[in-house]
Amino acid sequence: MAATVTQAAPSVTDLYVDHISTIPANAGDKVKLFVREHKATSHGGGPRRPVLMLHGRSVAGVAVFDLPYKDYSWAAKLAKAGHDVYVMELQGSGLSTRPKMGDHRNVSPAPSQRGLLVPNPNAAIYTGPVEYGSQLNNSQSDWDEVDAVVDFVLDRAGVPKLDLIGYSAGSQQLGPYAIKHPGKVRSLFLAAPIFPPNGRQSKHGTDFDAPQPMPVSAPEGAFDYPMTVGTKAGVENSWQRDLKCPDQREPAMLNEAWKAMMAADPIGATWGGKVPGSPEGLNRIRNSFWWGWNSTTVQLHKVLGDKVPVCIVYGEHDSIVNTSPDLGLTYFSTPELYRKMPGKKKLMFRISCAGHQLLWENQAKLVHAMSEDWLKNSKVEGATRGSYDRDADGALTLLEE
Repeated sequence: MAATVTQAAPSVTDLYVDHISTIPANAGDKVKLFVREHKATSHGGGPRRPVLMLHGRSVAGVAVFDLPYKDYSWAAKLAKAGHDVYVMELQGSGLSTRPKMGDHRNVSPAPSQRGLLVPNPNAAIYTGPVEYGSQLNNSQSDWDEVDAVVDFVLDRAGVPKLDLIGYSAGSQQLGPYAIKHPGKVRSLFLAAPIFPPNGRQSKHGTDFDAPQPMPVSAPEGAFDYPMTVGTKAGVENSWQRDLKCPDQREPAMLNEAWKAMMAADPIGATWGGKVPGSPEGLNRIRNSFWWGWNSTTVQLHKVLGDKVPVCIVYGEHDSIVNTSPDLGLTYFSTPELYRKMPGKKKLMFRISCAGHQLLWENQAKLVHAMSEDWLKNSKVEGATRGSYDRDADGALTLLEE
């Protein structure tokens, strides 16, 4: 598999992996999938084990896993522990190919969205139709892209398996991927994972086939456009809901996180703002149609928690991953993910004083340490199985087996 290489630092290399797209908007085209490689900076003498990290819905992989601020880079931490770490970005995210997303006319037609584009890049609110009237990516295209990068990493490392780390909606891709390809996956570590127990079923309900032909453009207002845009204020508003403890995050972190997000979106960085020619930047977010991650599929073939051990960590104040059961498709529950996984090789930790953005909060270092323990020893803080509450003093309380 071909790759374009750029050296970012002595142990860091930026790669572009060639892939034939299965996204309907550019199906059949050769596209570029961005991958940042952190080569191990220490080595204990045993075989190197590669780790592949995958982002969530709205924030690109490098901003999440390799934040260039103090010691918040999770990728660098694992590289120091002896792992070759790869941070990938799916199409429509970060520095990977972004089909249909360079045209501001493809932003959601909602007035609140279109208004964010005035005066940059628009002099007035564009009220016309979107140029591409359907969702952008889907579950199958995401799984295809993960598989392309997995194969690239395995070939580059010369090993048969790797460890997967996912954040937030990255579980939507990595959970089903591990079930479909257990022979390629050594373990799965999920931080703040999104899990919809009532999520869309596949065509037959008990497999991963698409539930309907792609692309999807209905219902109107949900899937008849390929992207939305987000603001720095929107990130802050969402984050504030989860800030329940003193000093839960550093004062500079919002600015640092937004700066990293804009570095991952050079076009979006030129949009937004109230002064012509002085953009504040907008985060372009792909509009996805997902299926195949629910209470039925998580149990398929008895892979998760057995053939593929799983460790889950999430913040006690995370308002994103745990929502009301009456919300249908948007009912999310991390504890249900733990309960529905069929095997016994599974761990879960609810971390005190942390929210959905825990990777940018003070508890990020704890998550780093937990993942390092998991990858090295298949256990965390001495625990090999069970669901635990971890309080501010580091004490573990068993919640359920």
